[in-house]
Amino acid sequence: MFHREGFNIITIASILIVAGILLTDTYISTPSTQKIIQILLLIAFLAVLQFFRNPKRKTVENDHHIIAPVDGKVVVIEEVFEPEYFNDKRLQVSIFMSPINVHVTRYALSGEVIYSQHHPGKYLFAWHPKSSTENERTSVVIRNNTFGKVLYRQIAGAFARRIVNYATVSNTVVQGGDAGFIKFGSRVDLFLPLNTKLHVKIGDKVKGGEQIVASK
Repeated sequence: MFHREGFNIITIASILIVAGILLTDTYISTPSTQKIIQILLLIAFLAVLQFFRNPKRKTVENDHHIIAPVDGKVVVIEEVFEPEYFNDKRLQVSIFMSPINVHVTRYALSGEVIYSQHHPGKYLFAWHPKSSTENERTSVVIRNNTFGKVLYRQIAGAFARRIVNYATVSNTVVQGGDAGFIKFGSRVDLFLPLNTKLHVKIGDKVKGGEQIVASK
């Protein structure tokens, strides 16, 4: 199953791969060279397919849990001052996605979207400390009955040139639902209340839509 954001790219890639294979058959006479080029084209196509994969996840909805919004590795856990929306201290949990991770963003909790903002910016590597405030990014705040207001931020990386954000102000969203997509390597930050109990540590690999990141 593939994410809808990849349909056009997969279609174009399919046409180019078929055209490339036909052209090598027509214009390259050396069989070994033909095979090498065709294998490389197929590998490139498989790479496109794996990037846009959208595996089904079994989300167990629970207002007392915050689940991982994406697949990836926990790279930051720290108390920070959040200046964009809260203007106070929050517990930041950051998950880095490599190009081989699933890049679907899922809602970490259910509630009402009360803030959704896109910010143009730089394309520093997503693990860089300043990427959270200087890179291209979207910030979304969800108001939840248990946790109050929680902000998550999709951050573009050095190779990610497009962030897709489905969160619209006043919409009610469901935990585990499709919140967007980031193309091609990036990071998501969660900004949680300070009294939130964490279930992850730095270096942990998490599974979006299923794994519990925090509770209350």
